[in-house]
Amino acid sequence: IDVFQAWCGPCKPVVNLFQKIRNEVGSNFLHFAVAEVDSIDALEKYRGQCEPVFLFYTGGELVAVVRGADAPLLQKTILNQL
Repeated sequence: IDVFQAWCGPCKPVVNLFQKIRNEVGSNFLHFAVAEVDSIDALEKYRGQCEPVFLFYTGGELVAVVRGADAPLLQKTILNQL
């Protein structure tokens, strides 16, 4: 989940990375979503930050968090979680 604030929007450059990985591993294993922190109370702790935050869930459990648009770290995290 790409967690963002309305004033900065979702991290568009990372979308291409997710699409590339999704094509490589298959669409059944990787799902990408965006969530605006200002409209979701459960994400309140991520408000007021100037960097994107990516939350990784497996089976409904939070398993990893990546702060910032660090493409190599995001790719490594995704592949490790798969």
